[in-house]
Amino acid sequence: MTDTHYKPGSICPPLTWATLGTALLAGIAADLTWEFWARMITPLWVGGPLQPAALVQSVFGFNNLILAEVIHGVVGVLFYPLGYLYIARPLAKVVLPFLPWWLVGLGFGVGLWVFALYVMAHIFAGLPAFLGFIPLTYASLVGHMLFGLVTAGVVYWREGD
Repeated sequence: MTDTHYKPGSICPPLTWATLGTALLAGIAADLTWEFWARMITPLWVGGPLQPAALVQSVFGFNNLILAEVIHGVVGVLFYPLGYLYIARPLAKVVLPFLPWWLVGLGFGVGLWVFALYVMAHIFAGLPAFLGFIPLTYASLVGHMLFGLVTAGVVYWREGD
């Protein structure tokens, strides 16, 4: 376990190199899980892969697929795990402190799914809310839940909470 030296009464980890390392490890593990699900399993289920870079392109209005992949990768590897550490997990500790880490992780994944398919796809890109609840919608839900579970699992492994 990583020594995070929480201040008494604190619900957030200190912003240290150890915390950043935890976030990066969680992000890499979760993103690799997401990519395996999106590109290898989802096509078997729905006939094609999940393509978050295409959503990034729609939201920002550009055609550069490599840039869109990089943006999605950075968000998944760094920003979402930091969101778990500093928003989702502390919120769960305050509102529902009895929830186990794995349930908080699954809930975090559902929140990421809502953000991706309602906020980004619908509000910003103008697509139907949750893509009209097509099979790809549910593949995305599972992928985001896996992402959240792996993120929470790595944080639990590193910090024990």
